[in-house]
Amino acid sequence: MKYKTKLLAERFTKMLAQWPEVECVSLNEAAQGDILDPYFALILDVFYAGSIPDEEERGRLYGEDVAAFETSGPADKDRFLIGGLPVRLEYKSTQQIQTLVSMASTDSASLWIIKDSGTYGFYRLTQGELLFHRTDWIQDIRKRLLNLDDTFWVQMRYIYQSKMEHLLNDLGAAFLQEDDFNYLISSALFIKTACLTLFCINHQFEPSHRAYYKQTLELPVLPEAFRAQLESFLRGDPEITNERKYSLAQRIARNIVAL
Repeated sequence: MKYKTKLLAERFTKMLAQWPEVECVSLNEAAQGDILDPYFALILDVFYAGSIPDEEERGRLYGEDVAAFETSGPADKDRFLIGGLPVRLEYKSTQQIQTLVSMASTDSASLWIIKDSGTYGFYRLTQGELLFHRTDWIQDIRKRLLNLDDTFWVQMRYIYQSKMEHLLNDLGAAFLQEDDFNYLISSALFIKTACLTLFCINHQFEPSHRAYYKQTLELPVLPEAFRAQLESFLRGDPEITNERKYSLAQRIARNIVAL
């Protein structure tokens, strides 16, 4: 972590630790890169029980050097700049986290509830760098998530695999209708869902979009020739027509289903 980033992280962690409602603060991996990286952002996940100061009070507590402050509708994400560096604090209720983790670990019938949000939230829970924790709550959450049984992964695999197959049908329909707009959308959603299915097959939570490509190719279990097929699918080569790309998508899907 760069020195400037480290100082900012320490500054906000010290402030947040003074709020009795804050249980834990973790640092997102987006802060690990160089500050000149366009993906860079100081993102803190702030887990709390009860309630937190309101928007006006938070803005005051953040400091006088905060610029371009904004917050989301439900007041769970604050965004601002400090010295030109993007900072984001995301507030998450420990009760809501407990509910989601319980669904994953003991209530497989409710897994459909988290299918649209994916498993990235669990990735952040298990991979964030701990800067502060008041109790052992976060260690217990991580232990539960890192020891999910096969039921979770099998059911999540088939949830996303089914979605992948539906998107493949959408891709084929867009190709036949020469609908370039929906072809582009279906193409992007198809390949992301195909990768998400592979993460489930490998019992791994999906990473951020920035790391998706790299971490997908590092998975221990992949279909034969998947790397070459993925690179061909993503390549903006005019020789790869929509028809050829659709045919390639069919092979990718067929090989994933066969795993």
